[in-house]
Amino acid sequence: MKTIRVAIVGNPNVGKTTILNHLAGTRLKVGNWPGVTVEKKEAFINFHNYKIHLIDLPGIYTLEPVAEDERIAVGFLEGERPDVILNIVDTPNLERNLILTTQLLEFGIPTVIVLNMWDEAKRSGIEVDTDRLEELLNIKVVKTVGRTGEGVEKILPAIVQVFEEERIPKVSYSPDVERVLREIAPEEEQRSKRDLILALDRSPEKKKHLEDRFGKPIKDILDDERFAFARGLAKEVVRRRGTTGRDVTDLIDRVALHPFLGFVVFITVIYVTFKVAFDFSTPFVDWIDGFMVGFLGPAFGLALESLGFPEWFIRFFSEAVIGGVGFVLTFAPLIGSLYLLITILEMSGYIPRVAFLMDRFMHRLGLHGRSVIPLIMGFGCNVPAIVATRTMESTRDKILVTMMIPFMSCPARLVVFAFFVSIFFKDNPAVVITFLYLLGILVAIFTAILLRKTAYRGTLQHFVMELPPYRLPSLKTVLIITWVHLKDFLYRAGTLIFGASIVIWLLLNTPPGVKNISESVAGKIGKALVPVFEPIGIDNWKAVTSLIPAFLAREIVISSMGTIYTAGEGLSEVKDFNVKGEFKNQVLSLGQAFKEAFISLTTLKVVAFEVEEEEEGLKDLIRRDFSPASALSFMAFILIYTSCLGTFAVMMREIGKRRAVLFLGYSFLAAWTVSFIVYRTSGLILQ
Repeated sequence: MKTIRVAIVGNPNVGKTTILNHLAGTRLKVGNWPGVTVEKKEAFINFHNYKIHLIDLPGIYTLEPVAEDERIAVGFLEGERPDVILNIVDTPNLERNLILTTQLLEFGIPTVIVLNMWDEAKRSGIEVDTDRLEELLNIKVVKTVGRTGEGVEKILPAIVQVFEEERIPKVSYSPDVERVLREIAPEEEQRSKRDLILALDRSPEKKKHLEDRFGKPIKDILDDERFAFARGLAKEVVRRRGTTGRDVTDLIDRVALHPFLGFVVFITVIYVTFKVAFDFSTPFVDWIDGFMVGFLGPAFGLALESLGFPEWFIRFFSEAVIGGVGFVLTFAPLIGSLYLLITILEMSGYIPRVAFLMDRFMHRLGLHGRSVIPLIMGFGCNVPAIVATRTMESTRDKILVTMMIPFMSCPARLVVFAFFVSIFFKDNPAVVITFLYLLGILVAIFTAILLRKTAYRGTLQHFVMELPPYRLPSLKTVLIITWVHLKDFLYRAGTLIFGASIVIWLLLNTPPGVKNISESVAGKIGKALVPVFEPIGIDNWKAVTSLIPAFLAREIVISSMGTIYTAGEGLSEVKDFNVKGEFKNQVLSLGQAFKEAFISLTTLKVVAFEVEEEEEGLKDLIRRDFSPASALSFMAFILIYTSCLGTFAVMMREIGKRRAVLFLGYSFLAAWTVSFIVYRTSGLILQ
């Protein structure tokens, strides 16, 4: 079966992702381009005895390799040379899109142009003579409506047709330019116009001839030629009637982009996004946790016990293996909900407006306005926030934002804060928690400035930000995109989280049968690390040891403290566990989770993160080992040191193992330094 390699190219916001999802569905694979962190999408489709390999290049406006995404596109087209170019264009803005199309035609690669958003063009009074466009350029043209999938079925036949016919696109410039290009190489060499232009740049004599003739640099000459060709082509094939297509968009933007009202709208949208995501996902998160710990773990434990397996193996399998899987899966509802809503906002056209609104402030940190979306998502969960950096244009920006996100305090840390504040700061809990949130933001800003002044000194790449019209996204496309990213997270990050869960369990339970956690490997490590933490007020090995499992997830600090401080209690027995009855309870609990999730969408309050009431004995033990100053230092350390294993796993996935490990070390040093300052300063104030 012969393979046809198809490069999908187009401007940002033209519907490339939508078209690709209609073509590939769940066969779509998401990853990163080799050596860089820009997102890569590809898929394989069997069609008419061909295996069609679709490669989605980054959304770009030009093939001038300045930004990372442009370098990827140019490098792929020049170095890999696909068999067919699938050029997706925004039909309502055809003339502007044709500038990139003109550059693509220069490669001389068989091309299919997809006129997407055809319905919007018709409503705006725009008609395109597709037959004339095919004739002028020697290409195939397909009209589509990405939102509904109309016309998409014609794309694959068009790809096969231009491939089999070996159609070479036609593009021509002014007589003077064409004459000089013909002089570079004889016609029989059949070199593409792109090759001739590159050769022209290496020919000082011919370049000077054109520059003298036109009175401007060669780059400006070629840009003018491409613009003139695109404009002339648009005039030839486009007919316009009275247009009213953007009236609704302009009306909404008067509020959404207003200097004051725009921020009110933005805060409202973010509030609703987090409220829906957290309120809707929380019942499912609780159910998954309960199902894994309360049913699957004991059920497997009982089965293994009946087969004669030793107690340590039963604990390992039930707590580490089943518990590790459960820990990974508890991320799924929240990540899926957040990614679903962010995808809707992106495809509706609102996300580019948030970037426009926040651009001026973010420029002070050396970043673009679109950086604010992942940072705000970080207050909900650092994991999907880091995944959301895939939408950023440059590797530099992505790395800077990724290394700021872990300092955004997520709800898991809020659980720890609420517990300690309830013990040591009952009189002013809101002040302490607000201080911690602001502290995280300040450390994030400091980190961005530090990186911008040292490792990532590159100047900010300015770009023209396109504001597409508001659109109602296709639910099918949104669900496919959400599933692809969720599946990618569970597979890649989940494997690392699961493996580390097992390692940490082994540390807490080695040697096998240990009754006192102080004698376990984790306990011994905690004792060995006491001198490191003593200067920041954490001078008890039990508190230090509780930080080891806290690397899995911050809220585990409370339960691990309960285990460590009350060590010696036996394991709960599973002999009386009723599998059938408990399974029935789990089914009923799942139904209740669905009920609570949908009811939560009708309430207006923010989801509450509460700490279950702990035994007074545990609180007394913690009061004995902590002072208000050391408790504040402990919370500062929990805040700043990389939030959890899930965050670290996703950082490795998105920015590479080396950078993630370096950041892990940096976050530890930053956490220790800030905690030291907090401990010493608060020790004077809280005396």
